[in-house]
Amino acid sequence: MKKISLLLFIILFSCTEPYLLQTSNFEEAIVIEATITNELKTQQIKLSKTYRLEENGPEFIENANVSIEDDLGNIYNFVESDEIYESQNPFQAIAGRKYKLTIVTGGKTYTSTQEILTTENQIQSVEVFDKTIDNVRGAEIEVKSFDPTNSSKYYRYEYEETYKIIAPKWIPFTGTVIAVPNPANPSQNIPQIFATPRTYEAKVCYSTDKSNKIIQFNTSNLSEDRVKLNIRFIPIDNPIIKHRYSILVKQYIQNLEAYTYYNTLKKLSENQSILSQNQPGFFSGNITCLSNPNEKVIGFFDVSSYSEKRMFFNFEDVFPNTTKPGYFFDCYNDQMSIIDPEVKGRYQFCFVVSQPSDCEAEIVSDILQQNVLLFYKELYISPYKYVDLVPLPCGDCTTFSSNVVPPFWQW
Repeated sequence: MKKISLLLFIILFSCTEPYLLQTSNFEEAIVIEATITNELKTQQIKLSKTYRLEENGPEFIENANVSIEDDLGNIYNFVESDEIYESQNPFQAIAGRKYKLTIVTGGKTYTSTQEILTTENQIQSVEVFDKTIDNVRGAEIEVKSFDPTNSSKYYRYEYEETYKIIAPKWIPFTGTVIAVPNPANPSQNIPQIFATPRTYEAKVCYSTDKSNKIIQFNTSNLSEDRVKLNIRFIPIDNPIIKHRYSILVKQYIQNLEAYTYYNTLKKLSENQSILSQNQPGFFSGNITCLSNPNEKVIGFFDVSSYSEKRMFFNFEDVFPNTTKPGYFFDCYNDQMSIIDPEVKGRYQFCFVVSQPSDCEAEIVSDILQQNVLLFYKELYISPYKYVDLVPLPCGDCTTFSSNVVPPFWQW
């Protein structure tokens, strides 16, 4: 078995906070992420290089010639796009055909073994349940699949979750403080807040996150080729399920070699002793360098049958008569107590006319110009006038999300 540094699984699959380490005995290697499916679509392939721990990330390999050829002589060429290679034309893997990946870069040619499409098998269902796991209540999302021919066996899953966000302190305008002369005393300025109607949607947003772990299921030791897998567990206090949530589950049927490769990567990425002296070794995929068979190549050319299923749920659907989660940010909810002028984000709204003074209108003006806090409301607590400011994301969800409604979204 060839050997390579720990960088392989740190680069591709580690989700932990990076350590500030220096790399010793660094060895560069090409990293190939290539999965094609039976979907009629623009297929994608990623090419990069290993990188040192002290570097920011992998380096995309430019100007490579990438192609896939089947056993009938059909060639599917790929073109360089935004740090990815995409097939020039949409195509799909066909059952019974053999496919081989070829990459030419840096004067070297890399090629894979011939691979065939795995058994086509559809996801049966994606469901959500109110469950308590390790004393944590939450939404358990379960995927089910079944192959009556007992020929799928090796499954890999990914998901994309999309959730609705409603800014809790949204108001239909933004506030700007302007000091205007006092008609009774022109030498004195009187602060006023001028409302400007919003010109864009800032109350309702939608965010999408992708799974970042290798999720697999193996039925080879079961009496039936039947999948029942908890693919996602979301604690009840997670704000992503506060309103409406959707998940798209993606299923890839793998062959034994692809399953073993990804399963090894998964074990390495979940290793709790990655800084120990007993480092794991390099393991081969199905891609080699023709000009130098001993060169280390990281990656696997996978031809998988694909299935997907989307489901939606509202918080009340799963947790009726239950308090909803909070928001993603501290939005100074104690401002509802108008009797207390010392609550967070509350300012005395007047301009300094004599010293000493507790007036804070100039401070409010400066804060609003810095675009850190957002005007929410003004109120009178006799004999003073106050304004409430809140963190920008609490009144404008576009500061961390998107106001574009996804094309698949259902109410």
